Parts: sequence; structure tokens; C-alpha cells
Amino acid sequence: MPLERVKSFLKSFPDLKIILFDQSTHTSELAAEALGVKPAQIAKTLVFLADGQPLLVVTCGDKKINTKKLTKLLGVKKVRFADGETVAESTGFPPGGVSPIGLLKEIPLYLDQSLWDFEIVYAAAGTANSALPVSPDRLCEITKAKVIDVCC
Repeated sequence: MPLERVKSFLKSFPDLKIILFDQSTHTSELAAEALGVKPAQIAKTLVFLADGQPLLVVTCGDKKINTKKLTKLLGVKKVRFADGETVAESTGFPPGGVSPIGLLKEIPLYLDQSLWDFEIVYAAAGTANSALPVSPDRLCEITKAKVIDVCC
């Protein structure tokens, strides 16, 4: 179960707690409404294929990824969004609930610098009705992600 994987990962980090909602939070707007914050404060986790290999980029909920910038930064020929089936296969999470932690397998993870506009951001915790409040520094620390600048 996706939520259980996230909870299991968080056992090593007792300072971090998941919030569960009665309603869906599968978009940045819905999550922001449920939490009473701006959509920008939602840390959306997007799955891309870079030359066919999956990777994750976490950015603010109101930002768009500049795929040309991402392609250049990664030094690959082509970057595109992954389809729903690839998202689930690569991460073990459904689209709309992809968490940057508790992944099924290790895949490259990048945090966009826009996350540091906030003290706390809210990442999905494996379901379309969960959130993990976390500082960008802490998220970077626990995921061992690389910080990049790829938003337009």
C-alpha cells in the first residue's frame, strides 16, 4: 500500500507527520483548499521520462517545468511527462498522490529551488487525500535530492 510505504519511511523521522483528508487533494488547488494555503505551497511531484528513464521533479504547485531547461540540465536528448501507467510502475504511487518519499525503487529526484520560497511545503504522502508538511531543507535532506532551477 502506497500510504504504508510512506509511513514506513517516516518511522526514521518522527518529526514528520502525515495529514489525511476526507476529500481528494489530488491537484495543487484541491490540496491548497483543504490545507488553507496557497497552491504555490503545495509541493507537486511530477514524473518525467528523460531519454526513456523515469525521474521525479518536485516543484511548487503554481509552477510549470521548463522541459527545455530540464533537458539541457540533465544532458539528455528528450524529456517528456510520463503517462499514468509509467507513473504507477516507476513510483508505486497513483497519479495525483506521488510522494517524493517511499518510492518503490530508487529513481533520480530533483527539487526545484522555487520550494525555498516557503518555510513549509506540503508534499503528497502516497494517496490523493494525504499531505506531508515539511521544510524544503528537510525534504532535501531526507530524500538526498539534487536542487535545480527548471521552472518558467
